Amino acid sequence: MFGIPGKQAVTITPAAAKQIAKLMEKDGSKGLRIGVKKGGCAGMEYTMDYVSEIDPMDEMVEQDGARVMIAPMAQMFLFGTEIDYQVSLLESGFKFNNPNVVEACGCGESIKFDENLSAK
Repeated sequence: MFGIPGKQAVTITPAAAKQIAKLMEKDGSKGLRIGVKKGGCAGMEYTMDYVSEIDPMDEMVEQDGARVMIAPMAQMFLFGTEIDYQVSLLESGFKFNNPNVVEACGCGESIKFDENLSAK
């Protein structure tokens, strides 16, 4: 929808691809759908849901057995994002390295986009 021919909407690191493929196998899902919704202290939050049916309007990225779908309304906000999976002593989880984010809260769960992005 908002893509550039020959360029994936998002990139997935090998660590994220491994974790997504593992989750797909465990849950028996067809992939993970990522999106954004209003909420959090900075205004927006990422969402991730298991997918049992693939929506033809979703942008799909497949890599190393992992399948990520991007919800139509989130595509402009997520274009160019790198999805990583990080493990530390205190926590583990997906990290979104998104060039479209102009501000994030201290905990990293809530984000803000350039107001001009949503006006496009």
